[in-house]
Amino acid sequence: MKAFSLNIRGRLVEFDERPLVMGILNMSPESFHTPRNAGNGEEGLARTVAKHMEEGADILDLGGCSTRPGLKSVSEEEETERVRKGMEIIRREAGDDVLVSVDTFRSSVARKAVEEWGADIINDISGGLLDREMLPTVGELHVPYILMHMRGTPETMTELCDYPNGVTGSVLSEMAERVGAAELEGICDIIIDPGFGFAKTVSQNWELMENLDALAILHRPILVGVSRKSMITKALGISTDMALNATTALNAFALDRGADILRVHDVAAAREACEMYAILKKSTLN
Repeated sequence: MKAFSLNIRGRLVEFDERPLVMGILNMSPESFHTPRNAGNGEEGLARTVAKHMEEGADILDLGGCSTRPGLKSVSEEEETERVRKGMEIIRREAGDDVLVSVDTFRSSVARKAVEEWGADIINDISGGLLDREMLPTVGELHVPYILMHMRGTPETMTELCDYPNGVTGSVLSEMAERVGAAELEGICDIIIDPGFGFAKTVSQNWELMENLDALAILHRPILVGVSRKSMITKALGISTDMALNATTALNAFALDRGADILRVHDVAAAREACEMYAILKKSTLN
């Protein structure tokens, strides 16, 4: 974990060397995991917002279009309406001070989320590859941008896992190209996400996690999102409902490999992992 700053609504916000926790919020019934005590829809989202805030989330990440492998994306109109409702619920339940990122690969949704509904950050799984207007739009909006590595689309990405030169080097090279493209569009605050589970096999995910610290060469905050994903469930032969303990263990490993932000379904467990990691690092420095 390294200190960094982000321009949030024209205000420079400094983040010290404490890892951040991003709580996942889905307005999408197609998502691969929904907490049992939340449920889908507006009431479920309101309960999850309250729970994430109570447990210490630093950022809330709202999505209106599931991007799990093999799934066809919902229409732009449907995603727009879901995000609009979600932002309304978040601001009502959590107020205007909490940082909110919107998870979308569509520039039209990104623009409305920021200009009309008060989102602070755009989180794009495609790094601007699925919508050529995304990078120019984010540059105009002057908001932080989470740039994730992916190939193809959620429907086709499982067929695009060939990395002849190794997954780590290829991901690093491809992300460096996208970071450069984002910078050319005037995007200053870029957070990088290696995209665990996106156009990568289970074994490639593990290799990438082992070499996560290689991404430090890009000099950007690193976000890791492995919460209850198939790299865990397939490795252990368990369901997503049973994957919290393993997720927490993997998050702790990610912190040791340089992760700055953990994107999770379970905020309390991630926050405790961050606190234990901080204690450990402090004790080793004394």
